[in-house]
This record gives sequence, structure tokens and C-alpha cells, in this order.
Amino acid sequence: MKAAVLEKPNYIQVQNLEKPVPKANEILIRLKSTGICGSDVHLFLGDRLLPVPTVLGHEGLGIIEAIGSQVRGFQIGQRVVIEPNIPCGSCRFCQQGRGNICPNKQVIGVNSPGCFAEYICLDADFCWKLPDSISDEDAVCIEPLAVAVHALKVSSVSSKGPIAIVGLGAIGLLLCQLALTKGYEVWVKDLNDDKQSLAVDMGAGVLPTEGLESFLYDQEVAAIFDCVGVAKATNLILETAPRGSEIILVGLANESAQFVPLKIAREGISILPSIIYDHPFDFAETIDLIAKDKIHPGQIISARFPLDRIEEAMALAVSGKATKVVVDME
Repeated sequence: MKAAVLEKPNYIQVQNLEKPVPKANEILIRLKSTGICGSDVHLFLGDRLLPVPTVLGHEGLGIIEAIGSQVRGFQIGQRVVIEPNIPCGSCRFCQQGRGNICPNKQVIGVNSPGCFAEYICLDADFCWKLPDSISDEDAVCIEPLAVAVHALKVSSVSSKGPIAIVGLGAIGLLLCQLALTKGYEVWVKDLNDDKQSLAVDMGAGVLPTEGLESFLYDQEVAAIFDCVGVAKATNLILETAPRGSEIILVGLANESAQFVPLKIAREGISILPSIIYDHPFDFAETIDLIAKDKIHPGQIISARFPLDRIEEAMALAVSGKATKVVVDME
């Protein structure tokens, strides 16, 4: 089978690998499409070094081609989307219902072969059947939308409350669309005017560059979602967050950020982490929202490339100019 292997930072190559065979509890999926995630970009650039050459990609959509002997409830030919973070189920965090921070989890495209390939085998519990009402365009964006669904749940702000989203990559835009769908008042900010305009077209307002702290306070913004993944932006949010607000960390900056403990404590500001999603609840909710025609995440797709042009696709994703780049295997 064809698969795109990250050999070293900034060098990804399509190779012929052995087609996988499903274990008793697994499903063999013939992949149709896979979205490029911000974490794929960080791995490609070498911001996080992988110990061995790896097939990247985790936002996979495909068709069931073979089923393991112990798997029930699936049929060959069914369309499925992949939930790529698989907790161990036995550590103390999994036992507490916090599998999203499981230290032993299998992560497709990181410590397990990924979805920039023609085929993948996956534990059946992490394959989600899709109703016909969900288009392929929406389906390939289910995984990042699940990240946004989880992030919104982390906040205690009730629907119709004002929130701010800083950073309009795929997660930020999906979070914007989701929050607007649920009735929140949404304010956004991004350095890319096109992405900002897309959020405005959805119904969001734009945060000012000057006087941000007083603006957030006057608008009674109760939660700020940091979707940038750069410490400089996090520092700005920490400096300007209004009294009594929440800061939800969604972006994955790996640099040190700074804050003044006195300000955070005296003004009652909460800093809350949001990482991936809770299995199985967030994926189930995400699929239900799309199936009920309440949200269409595929609207953020801005470019598509065949697998043989993965280097071009990754270069566009690295540039930051695209909202969502998708790689098609067929």
C-alpha cells in the first residue's frame, strides 16, 4: 500500500508499505481522506521529534474492508471515521474517566501508524459508523470538531454568554461555528484577515487590536479560548483577560508562557486545560450534531491534494494560509 512516511523533519515521502492485517478486535479500513492537523504540522517541522520514521495523520475517513473475528456490529462496506486517541483503560486516569490524559494512550499518527496511507487497522471501539446524512466533507472534519466540542464543555459559560476565540486555525474556526450554533455571542481574533472574515461571515464579531482588556471587560466576555498554540498569544490573553473570566487552553504551545499570580488570584481568573476529547461521549455528540444538520464542519476545507502530493499539501498547511487541507487517498 502507499503511505506517506515522515523520515525526518521537513521530509515526508510516499513509500510502498505492507498492507496491515486486522487483529481479532480490529477493523481494516480503506482510507478515503485524511485532514492535516496542526499537530501534524508541528511533527513535520520537528517541533516534536519522533523516535522512528512514522506515517503521520489521524483525521481519517474510510470504508471497512475487513473485520476481525471478535468484532460485532460492523459490516464490510460501511463508512467510518477514526477516533485516533486510544486510552489504555487501566491506568488511574482512565479509571477516573479521564482517558484524554492517559499517559499510555495509543495515538494514531504519533506512536502508531497513521492515516496518510491507503489502509489502516484500528480497534473497533474507536471506529465510528456514519449515517448517510453526513457528507464526506463533513465526516473528514469530525475529529477536529470533537476537539472543539470538548473545549466548549470545559468552559462553565452558559449558552448565549459572550466568549472570545483567539486563533482561527481549524479548531478555532470550528469552535466559532459550534458556539454560534449553540447561541453564544462570539468575538474572534486572528492575524490572517481571510480566516477572520470567514468567522465574521459565520456571525462573529472582531476583537480590537487596541484597548483589548477594557473591550473584553465592557463586553462581559466570560471565557477566552486560546487556540493559537504560540506562547506570545497566550501571554497576551493572560495579560488582558477580564476579571472573573476563564482562559481555556486549546492551542498546544510548547514554549513557556508567563503570568502574574497576583492578577490571576486577585481577579478570580481561571486557567483551564482542554486536550482532545472524552471517549466516547464527545465523538457521539459531534456526529449527532452533524447528522441533525446543526453544523457543517466541512465548510472550513480550503484545499485538497492526492496522497502523491503530500509534500505540497503539508507546505500549504505549514504556511498558515489554509483553513483546512485534506489529503485524498482515492
